[in-house]
Amino acid sequence: MSGASTPVLDLRGDLVALTRAVCDVPSVSGDEATLADAVETALRAYPHLEVLRDGDAVVARTRLGRGSRVVVAGHLDTVPLADNLPTRVEGEGDDAVVWGRGTVDMKAGVAVQLALAAELDQPAHDVTWVFYDHEEVAADLNGLGRLVRDHPDWVACDFAVLCEPTDGGLEGGCNGTLRAEVRLTGVAAHSARAWTGRNAIHAAGEVLRRLEAYEPAVVEVDGLEYREGLNAVLVSGGTAANVIPDSCVVTVNYRFAPSRDVAEATAHVQELFAGYDVVVTDAAPGARPGLQHPAAAAFADVVLAVTGGVPAAKLGWTDVARFSALGVPAVNFGPGDPLLAHKDDERCPVAQIHGSYAALRAWLTA
Repeated sequence: MSGASTPVLDLRGDLVALTRAVCDVPSVSGDEATLADAVETALRAYPHLEVLRDGDAVVARTRLGRGSRVVVAGHLDTVPLADNLPTRVEGEGDDAVVWGRGTVDMKAGVAVQLALAAELDQPAHDVTWVFYDHEEVAADLNGLGRLVRDHPDWVACDFAVLCEPTDGGLEGGCNGTLRAEVRLTGVAAHSARAWTGRNAIHAAGEVLRRLEAYEPAVVEVDGLEYREGLNAVLVSGGTAANVIPDSCVVTVNYRFAPSRDVAEATAHVQELFAGYDVVVTDAAPGARPGLQHPAAAAFADVVLAVTGGVPAAKLGWTDVARFSALGVPAVNFGPGDPLLAHKDDERCPVAQIHGSYAALRAWLTA
């Protein structure tokens, strides 16, 4: 811990103020240490919690001998800032909105976790509160994945909740994600004598036309509809303004329904780009909804009684997939509209912050 310079988080004070305080500590992926220090320091003030630290991941857990243990998890990192800190509040009461980086993805959810971790010294389940790093970057850097590998006992549980933004509703499972490079080669030449070379960037035209014509599927899995997507996200190539490029790479991202595994997703991308050199650079499987599991159904009964609505599919990738791979049922539930995640005008309604807190509290004290 960094000591005197560590920001102070008041876990028993106003929930909106706590949300703003957590958001106002910048923690872009790879720079989570200051916020992790603040979280650890704040949680160590509560004797009912055992607090553990690995890198910039902080775990706090009760040891009450309950018949079941649940994990409630959230990540501390955000995508890069866009001149959208410090936070600001517009409006009053539950009609107010908190603006700023991290308010949606996902520090409002983290603030709810922190407040409940401090308050609930006698929850109905033993609870493991997990605050982890490096979620917004490559899967192999993910802090929860590191805990699963290096400290599996820290995250062992019967059921898990990820406080990812769900617009205050319940979202089951998640899509898988795969990134691949479609690599094109040409022959370098002086651009004044272009006929002596072969332009690799021009060769990317057919790759882009296939993507433009691609029709993503909507796949029903266990009663929930998952929308797929396959898009070019990066194009790179060329060495100088007067050189015909001899290489070009089109990076594509495939978001696939949890009915497919990584091998099937890879085969699908390779089939679309048959005849090209396709190299998968990163992939993570999705998770089926699992809402039929008794623990998930019990959670849904309590939470939906408080919030209303019906379960929906999580259309992004979240760490419910890590728990699913361990055979642990897990759901997504948290404040913030996921359509505003990563946007410059990221903002979260105060009503959803309070609503998520009330619903999780009701479940944990039921």
